[in-house]
Amino acid sequence: MSKNTLPKSVIAKISAPSLLSERFVIRRFITSDLVVFSEYRNVVDIAKYQSWTAYSLDDAKQLLAQTDYTDFAVPGNWYQLAIADPLTDQILGDLAVHFIDERQVEVGFTVAPQHQNQGLATQALQGLLEYLFTELRLHRVIAITDCLNKASIAVLEKANFRQEGHFKQNVMFKGKWGDEYLYAMLASEFSQC
Repeated sequence: MSKNTLPKSVIAKISAPSLLSERFVIRRFITSDLVVFSEYRNVVDIAKYQSWTAYSLDDAKQLLAQTDYTDFAVPGNWYQLAIADPLTDQILGDLAVHFIDERQVEVGFTVAPQHQNQGLATQALQGLLEYLFTELRLHRVIAITDCLNKASIAVLEKANFRQEGHFKQNVMFKGKWGDEYLYAMLASEFSQC
């Protein structure tokens, strides 16, 4: 097991979709997360590869109001999950989960600048994968990233995703055509990690 892999024994399902490790809690968003969430989403380096340019507290409130966590894992829906400190419950970053259908999910991740470059995104993503493959018994998880987003690519590769595709100028992004990589992992690949 690599040093970046979160051991299966460290993750304990509390109640879907809440997961606990020694380092963080992955849980549904709560109102007290929204100020920090909207602040780090406004950091230029974070917004650079995201669909937004500016992100207000009202945007964060609207996102929370539109998310029904009691109906988790509905195909077609996106869910934002907080990565929080297990002692203070302060948000450190977030995971996005899009249930494409009953067996496939797309994931994304964002970490506040002061918590980057510490392996947090990789470990949180691995914890989420454990839940998705073991508890929900999904077949496939994908992630799409801008080809220039080296940090995101590094997280996906450390989490043992494999690159499946390279889409050339497939998306009009902030006024320019952009290239994207498609990464994926099958349940059978996760079980071999």
